[in-house]
Amino acid sequence: MAATPVSNQARPRRSVLYMPGSNARALEKAKTLPADALILDLEDAVAPDMKATARDQVCAAVQAGGYGGRELIIRTNSLDTPWGRDDVIAAAKAGPDAVLLPKVESAEQVQVVDSLLREYGAPATTAIWCMMETPKGILHAEAIAAASPRLGALVMGTSDLVKDLNAQHTAMRLPVITALGLCLLAARAYGLAILDGVYLDLDDDAGFEAGCRQGLELGFDGKTLIHPRTIDAANRVYAPTPEQVAYAHKIIGAFEAAMGEGKAVVLVDGKLIENLHVEQAKKLAALAAQIEKLQAA
Repeated sequence: MAATPVSNQARPRRSVLYMPGSNARALEKAKTLPADALILDLEDAVAPDMKATARDQVCAAVQAGGYGGRELIIRTNSLDTPWGRDDVIAAAKAGPDAVLLPKVESAEQVQVVDSLLREYGAPATTAIWCMMETPKGILHAEAIAAASPRLGALVMGTSDLVKDLNAQHTAMRLPVITALGLCLLAARAYGLAILDGVYLDLDDDAGFEAGCRQGLELGFDGKTLIHPRTIDAANRVYAPTPEQVAYAHKIIGAFEAAMGEGKAVVLVDGKLIENLHVEQAKKLAALAAQIEKLQAA
């Protein structure tokens, strides 16, 4: 079965790799890859005549386990396709960590899937993730983020979004920066994780790392990936550095000591530390601990 969930905010999602559900060898190889999470794909990566086979393989893989502490997500086809409803029902019975819905454009779509998951016995820990990849979906980001208590994450689909906008892929991604910002606001407003879109040029290592850095600076929790060779760079960029972790523990310790002495103000390395800094430090320390635990699994 899928790994036991931890806090949504502390769970590492630095690298989230799409794996084609129709490729049995790839599903097996994924057990050895250092990605934080795997999206076992029944949609874009699977030809129509392989949809049913992919569904069976993916659900069997989730139930069989062997993926360590990696988060397992099944991306279904849309409910308006011939395969979507059966995908959701099968996923409910398999019990992955999450079901990822493509091209979400309304809260109602999320709620229909929520009902199907409950009807067909999905564990309460199986979350719903939503692909944000169309103009209408971006405009409805807040309603989608608030659609269900089962919602766990928003996932940017920047390739489809660029196409629908009739825009261009650029290094700084200015054509989609508004969409990224709206989805970040919606995710944070409702306590959700949010993942950045894929980088398409596998020969551009410097560009990929710069894109990861931009995503980190914007506030994303991690990067969705299309090839295993990009896992290490995403893990490195999105992980707290040892210096950041040490400083976080220093802040937490100093603040707790000050509170024990009845002091309302504490200075660390000459900087005023308030409760908001302590909350950030605790979040970073928890993330670092979860990364260490995942790597040891």
